[in-house]
Amino acid sequence: MREYSVPVLVDVPASANCVDTVFRRGEQEPGEVVISRKAGDAWVPVTAAELRDQVAGVARGLIDSGIEPGDRVALMSRTRYEWTVADYAIWAAGAVSVPIYETSSADQVDWILSDSGAKGVIVETESHEETVRQALGEVHQELAVWRIDGGALGRLTANGSDVPEETLKERRLARGGADLATIIYTSGTTGRPKGCRLTHDNLLFTARNVAGGPLEALFESDGRAALLFLPLAHSFARIIQIVLIETGTVLAHTPNMKNVAPDLQAFRPTFLLGVPRVFEKVYNAAEQKASAGGGLKSKIFHRAVDVAIEWSRAESSGGAGLGLRLRRAAFDRLVYSKLRAATGGRLNTAVCGGSALGERLGNFFKGAGIEVFEGYGLTETSAPSTVNIPGANKIGTVGKPFPGVTVGVADDGEVLVKGRHVFDGYWNNEEATAEAIDTGGWLHTGDVGELDKDGYLRITGRKKELIVTAAGKNVAPAPLEDRIRANPLVSQAMVIGDDRPFVAAMVTLDPEALDQWKDANGRSGATIAELRSDPAIVAAVQSAVDDANTLVSKAEQVKKFVILVSDFTEESGHLTPSLKVKRNLVVRDFAKDIDALYGSPR
Repeated sequence: MREYSVPVLVDVPASANCVDTVFRRGEQEPGEVVISRKAGDAWVPVTAAELRDQVAGVARGLIDSGIEPGDRVALMSRTRYEWTVADYAIWAAGAVSVPIYETSSADQVDWILSDSGAKGVIVETESHEETVRQALGEVHQELAVWRIDGGALGRLTANGSDVPEETLKERRLARGGADLATIIYTSGTTGRPKGCRLTHDNLLFTARNVAGGPLEALFESDGRAALLFLPLAHSFARIIQIVLIETGTVLAHTPNMKNVAPDLQAFRPTFLLGVPRVFEKVYNAAEQKASAGGGLKSKIFHRAVDVAIEWSRAESSGGAGLGLRLRRAAFDRLVYSKLRAATGGRLNTAVCGGSALGERLGNFFKGAGIEVFEGYGLTETSAPSTVNIPGANKIGTVGKPFPGVTVGVADDGEVLVKGRHVFDGYWNNEEATAEAIDTGGWLHTGDVGELDKDGYLRITGRKKELIVTAAGKNVAPAPLEDRIRANPLVSQAMVIGDDRPFVAAMVTLDPEALDQWKDANGRSGATIAELRSDPAIVAAVQSAVDDANTLVSKAEQVKKFVILVSDFTEESGHLTPSLKVKRNLVVRDFAKDIDALYGSPR
């Protein structure tokens, strides 16, 4: 087995817990701005002392409500300031937070509340409360429900005012690194979600070694600020929240990644995190806007893209020559500066995870002045295990292990991981824990990858997602899907072919891009059902498929595709909250389309 280790950089005392920093900074740096809270159209600064006092107030209220050390308290809300306050308050009370995606169904909520044994749940809206009440039914009516939009956090603070300061201090200091901090339920592309037990040490060890190691440069500059818009119920956004609090980076929240553009321009972050689809949509929107402006504008944009990619590749292999630097400077004035202005004008770095961004997009954004650092990890690894490094960003890989982590690649190609960031096991599911972590202490990720001589990891697919055609050919769908999805008209792509004579693809169209295409082509009234057979649309998708096919051998190429009449979304049940496709449900719900591709049912 090939493996690569990086020594621990920042040790974390056994007594430390996630809420320590909130109270320490509130005492030592009371006037420092730690969060920018959106109130209407304005951004209101929140100081370290104010955050500490609000966390303490809600924590006292939870204690007054009967929450005991180790009790589980669920949290169902969009990404907003109150999410962070509630999260840290649960920890300050000595309890364990259990995030629930705000898009979850009553059945999913029922499973998480009952499996975790939650004693209470903090929800955001009346709709969320209705979902929880529906999930609880008549059996669990005793479970406490607090609604943020109903003023519950204020009432908790008022009700807890008689709880002595010493009681709160005892609660929060009694929790150490080995104690359970949170149970994060995997989004469950198949089967029931499993609850990942993450300790305070898991989270702090990860946050401090990432922030003090490979990404240290991102958190050293004056005026550093980050906008969170991914769901905080997901481990990726959650660990970034902790990193930002730990490093004193000003944190802001926005609840909807679909409408993040105005908040980017108003808040003007220096740092951003996202999943590949976010960066794809930024690029596609810019390309669509350029194309709508006519032939010259479109030519300038596409030439600028080529120059950005060329410059980035040259910089990675020794440096760009004078002519290339001059061309990049020219296109910076014409194109790249406008792209950066759309993100507020200060953004120069971003971290991307969840799935592969793609080498082309990574080089484009770097050339345009926004360097994207890809990382890799799972909920079971407190989010990250590897990440690229400023000054040594190998685009197309997910970077090296961060300090304290060992990554191995088994003989069958599976990626294995060791380190203090690896979870404590699955809640109420020791059988699944034993399957995930072997007797040697290795976590089996289920991902397939490669380690190069310098320790950089490249993810090439999922073991369970490998397609085996009727001819016995193994096909990794992810590279093909990523390249097809790079086309601005494409929203989602899912490659199929298990036990079939050839590889095929199901493609959905991006509604926003399609609206622009319809306006530009005089088809404003056309439906997707009509357009999916339009020769121009079919040709555009065929071009994306042809481009993807250049990545693989002839036996792995997509031979046919179908454009579906509806997109894969969270609401349709075909995407997880972290925007991963639920393949089994897509295959089930679009069985007729699949059969049509192959001429008959299997």
